[in-house]
Amino acid sequence: MVLTRVTRVNSNNPEPCKIDMAARIISKGGLVVFPTETVYGLGANALDPSAVKKIFLAKRRPVDNPLIIHIQHIDDLQTFAKNVSREAHKLAREFWPGPLTLVLEKSQRVPEITTGGLDTIAVRIPSNNISLSLIRTAGIPIAAPSANVSGRPSPTRASHVLEDLYGKVDLIIDGGRTRIGLESTVIDMTSTVPILLRPGGLPIERIKEAIGKISIHPSILNPKNDCLQSNKHYKTPGMKYRHYSPKADVILVEGPKLRVRNKIIELARRMKNEQSKSVCIMTKNMNNNYSADIVWFVGNDFETISRNLFEIFRYVDNHNIDAIIAEEIDSVDLGLAIMDRLRRAAKEIIRV
Repeated sequence: MVLTRVTRVNSNNPEPCKIDMAARIISKGGLVVFPTETVYGLGANALDPSAVKKIFLAKRRPVDNPLIIHIQHIDDLQTFAKNVSREAHKLAREFWPGPLTLVLEKSQRVPEITTGGLDTIAVRIPSNNISLSLIRTAGIPIAAPSANVSGRPSPTRASHVLEDLYGKVDLIIDGGRTRIGLESTVIDMTSTVPILLRPGGLPIERIKEAIGKISIHPSILNPKNDCLQSNKHYKTPGMKYRHYSPKADVILVEGPKLRVRNKIIELARRMKNEQSKSVCIMTKNMNNNYSADIVWFVGNDFETISRNLFEIFRYVDNHNIDAIIAEEIDSVDLGLAIMDRLRRAAKEIIRV
């Protein structure tokens, strides 16, 4: 068991002494958890195979699941990637620092364990002040998946990290709640037509405005079928295995709004009769008795939903809730990423 230290860092003006301490741990092959604008990341020296191996062990993560590498400047692409297209450079200039990850051909500098044995690299520049300061001070690229046990909801607070990784990492930087609450958007730039591999904190509509046509990977449209194909090799996290799941059963109801809401009322009442605790996630208050223990009316404010989705997943785990019943939302803007997370977390998807 590792002696885990926790330090609070000012997210607006990170204290240099605390960042220096974290950077030294990274440089010596240790593990540091730090906030990004998306979720908390579990960081190690991306160029040190022994350090990267610790990430997989701490998270209980399959070694064929590639990691995202965080760099400090666009110019670093020349060192860690090759054959970077004009479109990729354009996206980097327009959206970095920010919640966009680009999949590119990797250079020989990057060890295979960091990329899950693939010849591609997933890379981004985060916009969070703490994460940027840490990368710059360490002076090395930092491999950092979400700081949770694999399959669990991603952490948006340091307290979430403590639940999963205390005693497994050297340092946890508490920088407060993350701004976006969902992971980065991932685009494969090694194909003739760029491919959306994971919807996330940057809406695909903005990316299309910048570079035009983008195709969508089949796993986004039908994750339940695709994630069972264990012989496939994917270029980014969050595609192959069941992800983002709370301990409670997630039931996602899709279809016309009125039918969906009636079905959710029916499911909540059935669970109450069975003495099971449930949480309903609804877009609108229809003044119906949902019979659930908690009803969360999220409206159509995608930013609020994305910031709170993993929060409520963690909440139900700490309050012995048996099921989350969620209403389908529109798959536009951040809604596409929210629906992706719900579908991948769901034990059951009901179409009415």
